[in-house]
Amino acid sequence: MTSCQSSDISWIERINETLRKHWKFLLLRMMLALSGLSLNQLALGERDKKNEALERAEKVIAKGPFQASWESLENYKVPQWYLDAKFGVFIHWGVYSVPAFHNEWYPRDMYLRDNEVFKYHVATYGPQSKFGYKDFIPQFKAERFDASHWAELFKKAGARYVVSVAEHHDGFPMYDCSFTDWSAAKMGPKRDIIGELAAAVRQQGLRFCVSSHRAEHWWFFNGGNEFDSDVRDPRYAGLYGPAQPEKAPLTNEYMDDWLARTCEIVEKYAPELIWFDWWIEQPAFKSYIQRFAAFYYNWAAERHQGVAINYKKQAFPERAAVLDIERGQLDTIRPLFWQTDTSVCKKSWGYIQDHDYKSVDSLVDDLVDIVSKNGTLLLNIGPRPDGTIPEPQEKILSEIGQWLSVNGEAIYGTRPWKVYGEGPTKVAGGSFNDTKRKPFTGEDLRFTTKGDTLYTIALGWPEKGKLTVRSLAAGANDTKGKIKQVRLLGSNAPLKWSQQADGLTIEMPAKQPCDYAFAFAISFVNQARNTK
Repeated sequence: MTSCQSSDISWIERINETLRKHWKFLLLRMMLALSGLSLNQLALGERDKKNEALERAEKVIAKGPFQASWESLENYKVPQWYLDAKFGVFIHWGVYSVPAFHNEWYPRDMYLRDNEVFKYHVATYGPQSKFGYKDFIPQFKAERFDASHWAELFKKAGARYVVSVAEHHDGFPMYDCSFTDWSAAKMGPKRDIIGELAAAVRQQGLRFCVSSHRAEHWWFFNGGNEFDSDVRDPRYAGLYGPAQPEKAPLTNEYMDDWLARTCEIVEKYAPELIWFDWWIEQPAFKSYIQRFAAFYYNWAAERHQGVAINYKKQAFPERAAVLDIERGQLDTIRPLFWQTDTSVCKKSWGYIQDHDYKSVDSLVDDLVDIVSKNGTLLLNIGPRPDGTIPEPQEKILSEIGQWLSVNGEAIYGTRPWKVYGEGPTKVAGGSFNDTKRKPFTGEDLRFTTKGDTLYTIALGWPEKGKLTVRSLAAGANDTKGKIKQVRLLGSNAPLKWSQQADGLTIEMPAKQPCDYAFAFAISFVNQARNTK
């Protein structure tokens, strides 16, 4: 018997002692007896599955070309499709959409006694010992979920990739996970949501990607251990466990489970990007994320597939994966490609009943600003528990798509110029600043380049009917060529313009070609601009 098996059996014995006090334990034992199984055999069977998954991963790592070290992983190259995509849709959907209150952290907050969600839960559903998070699962039916409709909407929105939450902090996978019965494939909808969505998204020609928030599950339900709640009931350890203090040392058992689950997502659904939340930055994760990255990059190399990993803060060296900034932006161009993830709602990622939505104007402006600084925007929506996307969210996506249908030339496949832009409105760099900036104006400009064209995008319609681009002043050392043509995307009206010592001045046409930011395509007599 191995040490892992001894540990598993010891764990089962502790549960057995507690469960003997519950009559349902006797029923469980009877059912297992009839099937010829024991609790020990169930635990060891699950362990065998995980060991097999880990062994497969190690074989892929051993083949190379990447090894499980930072030195090796820093040879990673961002795939061309990702560099060109510029706009993706994020989806936060799970059991937490059922209470539809506060935000997607409801499952944690409902067990924290000093939290407003705790009080709301008790007043609405009763004490957590009688109605816990698990009791929302039967109400999460997804009866109106239509993956094809979702994918068609995302295509219409102009998204080039889709990132769906495979498992959030609540520990309820939205896919057919081999290592738990607590998943959407076996409870609630009883459907492999990720599998259905992957097929539909790819049918539309979009890239399918996933996020994993499994790391944070280590402590997510620990508040329920502090009082009489169902978190303390061993019958539900498969959902709530391990519910440890945040500072408790991570166990090899938990880390192996994390790695096995994450590798299985790759093997089953072949995502072209995996997004991780912040907690993988814990030192205990270091060797595990190195092993996963080596597995994932090697797995993709075997299939000649370009993939990416998103990380936050300093979880990865900056060249080993792609930096993601949550609800924030950068205040300048980053030489290395990066991503902003933010939501259409100011208060939540998941569905709630009282959303406070951002305007389409502000979202389009953020998209332009991010792209001008060598980034991409991943914009989140939160569907209802029945599987429908709220109408305001569909409208937001559709209107962004309309803007991109006119101005996508200045976004898709572009690269940053020598400067990201000009104008009076400043963007604060860093996370959680997405609602703090002032609205952009017609004097705020952003630049992108593609081939022989420089795009100047005004983030508002100039008030005086004229636009001056000071970065394109005549004789500027870095322009290296006279302007040959200026055209406004979406408009056939001929433009009057002049290039002088104070900049390029463009007289605006009488009619706006779209509702938000306005893109000008500029070509030069001598194509020798300084691009990045």
